[in-house]
Amino acid sequence: MSYSKEPMDQDIAISVRQVSKKFRLFNSPKERIAEALHPFRKQYHREFWALKDISFDIYRGEIVGILGKNGSGKSTLLQIVCAVMQPTEGKVEVSGRISALLELGAGFNPEFTGRENVILNGSIMGVSRQEMLQRLPAIEAFADIGDFFDQPVKTYSSGMFVRVAFAAAIHVDPEILVVDEALSVGDSKFQHRCFQRIREFMEQGKTILVVSHSTDTLLRICHRGIVFDSGKLSHIGPIASAVNHYQNLLFGSPDAVEKLSEPASADEKNKVEVSTSVIGALSDDTRDKVSEKPNYNSHEVRLGSGAATIIDFDLMSAGVINPHEITAQSETELIIKIRFNEALANTSVGFALVTIDGTYVFGTNMFLMQVPLINAKAGSCYAVRFKFMSRLAGGEYFLNVGCNQLVDGTDKFLDVRRSVARIKFSDTPGIVGFVDLGVVHEVIDLNIDRICSI
Repeated sequence: MSYSKEPMDQDIAISVRQVSKKFRLFNSPKERIAEALHPFRKQYHREFWALKDISFDIYRGEIVGILGKNGSGKSTLLQIVCAVMQPTEGKVEVSGRISALLELGAGFNPEFTGRENVILNGSIMGVSRQEMLQRLPAIEAFADIGDFFDQPVKTYSSGMFVRVAFAAAIHVDPEILVVDEALSVGDSKFQHRCFQRIREFMEQGKTILVVSHSTDTLLRICHRGIVFDSGKLSHIGPIASAVNHYQNLLFGSPDAVEKLSEPASADEKNKVEVSTSVIGALSDDTRDKVSEKPNYNSHEVRLGSGAATIIDFDLMSAGVINPHEITAQSETELIIKIRFNEALANTSVGFALVTIDGTYVFGTNMFLMQVPLINAKAGSCYAVRFKFMSRLAGGEYFLNVGCNQLVDGTDKFLDVRRSVARIKFSDTPGIVGFVDLGVVHEVIDLNIDRICSI
């Protein structure tokens, strides 16, 4: 494997070519010793190929998500990219300084303090001790573990480990950042700081390679996705298609997704009429009428197996169906219609509102609301009505609607339609941000009592 400052293509940050990794597995330590000492080199181990013939390129400034079931080879690949281990076959070329956050505390000496490990980590990354000393105050502030920063790492909790490791990784000015599931550790405030810093890296055009089982996170921040299955590269492409492929690996039904992605023909669109009433019209037709809505976004992102299909929705505000804009502080209803193509149990329906840049403003579903889930027969249709008060600050938002099934504690995407419609909320003068909290104020003159008492 080679690590080049100047690869052949200057636009490529990471080049992986025909990489394979083989491990020797023994049933017991005794077999390992027996094989090492056997005079005729009798083989006691069995071969396990964690990776087999992997090839892809990652370009400068890309944010790429790595997906796959446990044991699919994701972490092995990252360790090879970061030169933690060598491939059995193939080569990797990396252009630029790479900083990695792999396993918790990987590369840390448990006997050293957090401060000493940060300095050591910097020297490994090619940053001088003097430079690391200058950066230590910022690293210590980001980690925010107090006096533990000067205690041996072996006394740290897992949360402290990842705080220090992440702080060290991002403060060596990397051109490439590699993160392996570390962002799921730590409290919400620390995770928020991590994502803020990652967004800064994105704005600076840095390359980021991230492994996560949180598909929502990957969909928000990644350009492309790479899916691994049993050590082989199963799919590479836009992040939405990668998430879809990953869902298919978990739950099956690959053919249904292709059908979901097919646009309705012009003849079909001409036959569909926009609903003139809410519940009544919803019960009359089982065709997909979403694309006929006046606020429909033709660039929606659609995911799911197709076992159930969202075929219609209506917004109602101040007595108006699908208004041009939603009136501030008005009672609002969102009605989502689902057609069940298969018999399904434990089905949840939900929605979310996101900003233009994809930031979640609000989201919920039946599972989160802890209400009974839907058990439906094949061919049946259901409508789910959500009621809420319009308290968003004026502006444009996008609507996500989704239908999921809970399978062994994991969300199986049936039909998830992101940015399916543009929603305009009427102007709310006097506030900034996302939400109108209905703030009132009072001015108290603290000088009155003093004057009266003199």
